Amino acid sequence: MKRISLIFLAFISLSLVLSSCRDDTKLRRKVTGKAGELVVVIPKESWNSNIGEAIRKTLAQPQISLPQEEPIFDLISVPPAAFTDIFKTSRNILNVRISPTVESAKVEFKKDIWAWPQAVVNISAQSGDDLIRVFNENSDKIVAYMLNAERERLIGNYANYDEKSAVEPLRKHLNVKLTVPVGFKVANQGPGFTWMRYDTPEIMQGVAVYSFPYTSDSTFTSSYLLAKRDSVMKIYIDGPTKGSYMTTEHRIKPTLNIFQYKNNYAAEMRGLWRVENDFMGGPFVSIAVLDASNNRIIVAEGFVYAPRFDKRNYLRQVEAMIYSLVLPDQAKNDKINSQINMGN
Repeated sequence: MKRISLIFLAFISLSLVLSSCRDDTKLRRKVTGKAGELVVVIPKESWNSNIGEAIRKTLAQPQISLPQEEPIFDLISVPPAAFTDIFKTSRNILNVRISPTVESAKVEFKKDIWAWPQAVVNISAQSGDDLIRVFNENSDKIVAYMLNAERERLIGNYANYDEKSAVEPLRKHLNVKLTVPVGFKVANQGPGFTWMRYDTPEIMQGVAVYSFPYTSDSTFTSSYLLAKRDSVMKIYIDGPTKGSYMTTEHRIKPTLNIFQYKNNYAAEMRGLWRVENDFMGGPFVSIAVLDASNNRIIVAEGFVYAPRFDKRNYLRQVEAMIYSLVLPDQAKNDKINSQINMGN
């Protein structure tokens, strides 16, 4: 649990890194590869040694709060001599260099070197032992950097194809903004609640956004947030059979991390959901954000039902949606900043 929390905190602290670099993306090729893939450029003998073992232990560790074990990243090892144009456009790259000419071990976080939007981490050291040391010291930051890159790509893609029929009810009933990709439809609404879903014959992805009054600091505890979640889902998200409804799978304790979301106090929760009186279930991720100016909590949650498929990437898609959440004051500030920038 401690390691998961450290990765999460590093993830949040690096959330602005990818957007802070120069904007010359129009001159670059688009990234290639599947979501969740990470190319490790490393000599074969190093990959098959304790160096590769250390890298796999971190970058292929299980993604938390999934019903079946799936790695955080799908790793592809490529020897330096084979690292040609076909691999240089990969979305995520870890470049490993071991040489006696290296002055000191270091880790560098780069963006858009060979393609866009690309995340690259260069790690160099004089020896294998030195490389393992510096990698382990920075492993949480490396994982966070790559995960954030995956999320930002999705948010950027969704922003280009907003589902207006789903965005407008969120503004009208909750006074919040969310990036919703085409295909999501409003499934149910109520006072301070909107549920959107995307269905295919084989999977279902859902995003629910709801609000409730902020009364005390105890709001940001697992017990409080889970009790609120279960009460809301029971009312608004029915299961496929009469008398069935969504609830939390309490036999596996969800994880909770407290963090700052766009300068607002917030909590992220990850866990499993199930349907009471039926057999459906899957993973969920939620963020509960304090909207202090309106004395309320806004919760945005994404969940997935994909019984015959891996769920990591499906969950990351709805996770990107909930992390596009904009509160009223933030939207106001964004508009003001935009006007200032236009004036300059």
